[in-house]
Amino acid sequence: MQKRHSEITLPTRRNFLQVGGLGMLGLSLASLFEAQATAAPGSSLESRIKSCILIFYYGGPSHLDTFDMKPDAPAEIRGEFKSIATSVPGLRIGEHLPCTARVMDKVAVVRSMQHQMRGHDSASYQTLTGRVPPVGDNQNFRELPDSFPCYGSCLSHVRRSQPSRIPHVALPFVMNNNFANPGQTAGFLGTEFEPLLIQGNPGTLTYHAGGAQRVLELPDGVNTGRLEGRWALLRSLDATPRANLVRSMRVYQEKAFDLIHSETLRDALKIQQESATTRERYGYGPAGQPHDDDPHSQQRAELAIARNLRGWNLLLARRLVEAEVPFVNVYDYKQQGKNWDSHAENFRYLRQYLLPPADQAYASLIEDLDERGLLETTLVVALGEFGRTPKINDKAGRDHWPNCYTALLAGGGVKGGYVHGASDRIGAWPVTNPVRPADIAATILTLFGVDPSSEIHDSLGRPFRICEGKPVLDLLA
Repeated sequence: MQKRHSEITLPTRRNFLQVGGLGMLGLSLASLFEAQATAAPGSSLESRIKSCILIFYYGGPSHLDTFDMKPDAPAEIRGEFKSIATSVPGLRIGEHLPCTARVMDKVAVVRSMQHQMRGHDSASYQTLTGRVPPVGDNQNFRELPDSFPCYGSCLSHVRRSQPSRIPHVALPFVMNNNFANPGQTAGFLGTEFEPLLIQGNPGTLTYHAGGAQRVLELPDGVNTGRLEGRWALLRSLDATPRANLVRSMRVYQEKAFDLIHSETLRDALKIQQESATTRERYGYGPAGQPHDDDPHSQQRAELAIARNLRGWNLLLARRLVEAEVPFVNVYDYKQQGKNWDSHAENFRYLRQYLLPPADQAYASLIEDLDERGLLETTLVVALGEFGRTPKINDKAGRDHWPNCYTALLAGGGVKGGYVHGASDRIGAWPVTNPVRPADIAATILTLFGVDPSSEIHDSLGRPFRICEGKPVLDLLA
């Protein structure tokens, strides 16, 4: 039976209480508490933010049709879209971003992002870890146990002596090209620093308004008393010769038990507590159904579903910030089989499916955080793994282009209404102030009060700098 769009698939409750039950990107319950007892160097700077939301637009949005338009370039470069004014005098962005235009006074635009990875996997890895992939520019590779950790995991590791119930959350999917895209895990830091995955349904790409909190429900037929009985059994295993083998499971279960009793997290996941006005503001409303007698209803229904997904993502991210989650990864992956990888029909997909819901959700997040007094202490980073080619191809699309693209930063510690760097006349190469993903990583860590030159160690004890980049100080207010 085909599932309806209102359904959501979450990690099974029974698996949630098993070792490795959440799988890749699942919550490592194994040592989050234990690690907090071990201090580590690294937080030597003043922290200017409490949380970071990193919105990753998988596939690579076209910078030339959004935040770095070239109206004076030839038609095969500038494309179909016009530019519009924003809340910042002289700063213009794409016409299909009217909501974002009104919040640009709170946003810093980096127009000089660049790296050398043209494949999605390698580019995603470099964007999400700040590291050049060990396999080089490769379209398909599996993440290895000795891979470098993502930013949230680095932060969790450095801050492991500081209490935080849930230090790192990822939603709504594990991004998957041919394999799970590398860069989404704790890598060599180990499972104890993996993020909690709040997972949507990868089949329907949709959510149920109240479904996220199911991750914290007990299995059918298991009440709190029965679960505590299971605890007694697990603890007794510590005295056995197999104690080392079960120790990780015990700590994993302890964290799971704590989460099940966590009203703070449980409340954060209840999006239905938000008013209808707030949900509609983010674009989270009824999906609508296509009708045979309306030739445009299918398109409207698909757009409504995309709004649901993106609105749900960012509204939940705001609620997690309110619950004091330090790092939230939002993976804007696929919507109705379409993502930002616009090799064909770039302008139609951007206009009809991609930009309107992303525009509404992003602007609503910035405004909502600001109105709640959270924007000063929350950094919002929005970017893809690369941009798109300046020249439009013969399929009305744009191809991969890591040589120059755009990233947005807003909120805590960042200059609003500021443009950093510039591209050349066709948006092909930076002409001033080039910025690498590692520099964005260093900027994030610096705002958290973490020295980017701090050391972390892999499973063999080998030391590495936590970040290879330098903070982009011009971005900071």
